[in-house]
Amino acid sequence: MLASPLVILQPNVDTRQKQLAAWCSLALSYCRHRKLYTLDVLEAQESPLFNNKKIERKLSVEAIQVIFEELRKKGNLEWLDKNKSRCLIMWRRPEEWGKLIYQWVSKNGMVNSVFTLYELSSGDDTESEEFHGLEEGMLLRSLQALQTEGKAEIITMDDGKGVKFF
Repeated sequence: MLASPLVILQPNVDTRQKQLAAWCSLALSYCRHRKLYTLDVLEAQESPLFNNKKIERKLSVEAIQVIFEELRKKGNLEWLDKNKSRCLIMWRRPEEWGKLIYQWVSKNGMVNSVFTLYELSSGDDTESEEFHGLEEGMLLRSLQALQTEGKAEIITMDDGKGVKFF
């Protein structure tokens, strides 16, 4: 995956911006394909995304952090710690996940229904949906976005959290 010009961040501003845009797109596509929601910078450096073992080249941790910072500026990443070693990567933003979930609820005539978070992210009914397997943190953010729009209410249930759709 890594070609020599991509391994080193380019000093020319225009070239660097194009390079960062390409890296951001590649990182989001990689995470989407593998359904990754959280990344550790050191683990990411060893992944096929940033490490080409065939040619024995990998991106430096510093360069990965520059790419991740660019993703943060675009709203696709949030750091999970002060050291910026772990991050939440959002190849789809919470509002977009919420829209997909609500479309599924509406399409299946389940408005005014109550679901547990488990039913939405891991239930048999959602197996063929893109949001199936969504991590709980991102699922909650998605439901909070729907709650803000007045389309859902997050509720506390005996066995955890749930949601009612309107």
